[in-house]
Amino acid sequence: MDIQNNSFLSIDQLANQYLNSSRKTVKAAQENLVSFQEILQNKSQEQNVSGTQDLKFSKHAAVRLENRGIELTDAQLERLNGGARKAGQKGIRDSLVIVDDLAFIVNVPNKTVVTAMNSRETEENVFTNINGAVIM
Repeated sequence: MDIQNNSFLSIDQLANQYLNSSRKTVKAAQENLVSFQEILQNKSQEQNVSGTQDLKFSKHAAVRLENRGIELTDAQLERLNGGARKAGQKGIRDSLVIVDDLAFIVNVPNKTVVTAMNSRETEENVFTNINGAVIM
């Protein structure tokens, strides 16, 4: 029996084949890596371009706006965002932000408007579960 003419690969051939292919894979993966510092800088630049992230409205707040017929102008929305930013700078977590005759409860860390009221709903002038207020 002639062992030299078989179709089996030697250990050296197998080792070279697998090691070389895994080295190529590792090298290709390393070429595509982005450092944490680069990701952090990109996110920071994105946030600086847009100032700060705009507020989002919870489902409850969106329903309240619709049911109460409240439509915000761009200027009012900008003032609402500004009020939330000011509240955040002062360390307020749940803030009452008053814009014109509208009142909003904002969860500042989550940048979320929790509820919205117009002057008819705020006649009692009682607001609960807040730890600060901003009048814009």
